[in-house]
Parts: sequence; C-alpha cells; structure tokens
Amino acid sequence: MENLNVAPEIVAPSIGSSAMLVELKISCWTGRKKDKAASREVTDQNYADTGTASVNKMLLGNCDELRAIQKFVANARNENYSMTMPWSDLGQRLLPTAHSFKYTEQMTALKSEFDRMVSQFCNNYTWEVSRAQARIGNLFVREDYPSEETIRSKFSFMVDILPVADVGDFRTDIGQEQQRVLCEGYRDYYSRQLVSAMDDVWQRTYKALANMSDRLDYSGDDKKKIFRDSLVDNVIDMVELLTVCNITKDSQMSMMALKLEDALRGVTPDGLRESESLRVETKRRVDDAIKSLPSLDM
Repeated sequence: MENLNVAPEIVAPSIGSSAMLVELKISCWTGRKKDKAASREVTDQNYADTGTASVNKMLLGNCDELRAIQKFVANARNENYSMTMPWSDLGQRLLPTAHSFKYTEQMTALKSEFDRMVSQFCNNYTWEVSRAQARIGNLFVREDYPSEETIRSKFSFMVDILPVADVGDFRTDIGQEQQRVLCEGYRDYYSRQLVSAMDDVWQRTYKALANMSDRLDYSGDDKKKIFRDSLVDNVIDMVELLTVCNITKDSQMSMMALKLEDALRGVTPDGLRESESLRVETKRRVDDAIKSLPSLDM
C-alpha cells in the first residue's frame, strides 16, 4: 500500500537558476470616448436599430504628442516580447538570466523616455484641450476632458521581476494528498509552459530563416529582389536568441546556433546583393538549417 505520509517526488526540469519571470505593465491614456449623442444621430439618420452604430471621438483630434506616446508604448511591448519568452496568459514572460542585464538596461531606458514624453505631453495638455475644439468641432464637450492631475495618473510604466517557482515549492498548510495534487498539477503546467517557451524560440528562428530564404530566391524573377540590411542582422540575432534562451540546455538548439553562425560567417547584405554565388550558397545553407528545425505547428 502506498504511504501517503511520504512527500511525492515530482520530476520536472528546473529552470529557477537560469530564468526568471518578468511582467511589463504600461498604462496609456487612449484619448478616445464614445459620443452617445453622435451615435444616436448616426443610427437615426440611417434608420438603424439603436446600438447598431457607435461613434468614438478622439478627444484631442490629431494630437501628435499623444500619438507618439501610443506608438512608443506599442514598440516597448514589442521590445519586451522580443527579449523574453511566453510563460503565462496573465502577462508574465520568461526571461533568461543571461539576458537579465541587457533586458533591465533596455527597460530602464524605455521607461526614462516614456516618462519624458508623458511629462512633455501633460505640460502641454491644457493647450491641447484648448485646440481640441477647433479640431473636433461640434463633438467638443468640455466635461469630457479630465484635469491635468488626472491625466498624469493615466500613464505608467512598470516592470515586475519574479522568481520561477520550482514544482515542489508549495508552502501551504494542507494535507499531504492535496499537496500531491497541487504539485502534479503545477508539474503539468510547468512542463507545458516550458515547451511553449522553447517552441516560441524555434518559431522565431523559422520565420527569420524562411524570410531570408525567400528574399534570396531569384529564380523565375526578371529583377533582383530588394531586401534591407536587417535581413542578415535578423538571422544573426537568432544566433544570440538560440544561445541565450536555451535555458534547458537543449543540444539541438545549441547545434542550430552553431550552424547559423557558420552559415553567416563573412556574409554581408552588400555581398549578397553583388555576388550570385554567395547568394546561392547562403540560401542553400539557410534551407538546410530550416530542414533541421524540429517539427512545430508553423
């Protein structure tokens, strides 16, 4: 008979020393609001049922400073995604420890620039509101505009960094059997998320390689395909990604990094444009790398 007084041994790869969790939280005022009166007017004019049309107005019209902040936020989120791996549906991402200094440095710089842009916008907010009436005409309603103090509170940029809990790390006052259930459930979750994180690295690699292969394929084209210098840089970045994000010490991932490093040694964008033989050989090596990628749902 199984002894329930003995703690269950849950086996799962531990990445607590090679990765951490990060969560980027950015708040940004949209500057948009539904205009109920205008929405009713549109539905009435078109003999439509109530609620079938909605008019959302841009409170500041075409405000360049606000649009710049919104674009900056989108770019910051993309930067966060590019430097991390997926982990949970709650917004937490997996950050390899080897990348932590670079990540922290980048996020600190982004936050500093975000704060500068927000401060400049808020300082000019009263002036922008005064200009809004001319921009949006009869849609202007003074009560729609929060105070400058309230506006400042609608912007924030925070990064939370947390450790990755090991499978057996359940410090709860519960029975042994319930702890077993929790540990096994977390083991399954832990394993699924780890597989998803590693698959994300492979998928990014595939996209970069597939794009390079396509741009270097001149067969059947009367004109040479145009590509940017980033075509080579993007694949070189994959070498770093495969190395830094290999938190499970996967031998296949290590070999792929070496293969790409060898394939791109001495390859430059100008060289690819000018030399057909270099282009053909590079494409051959890239295609060979694609064939050796693990089977993924891509």
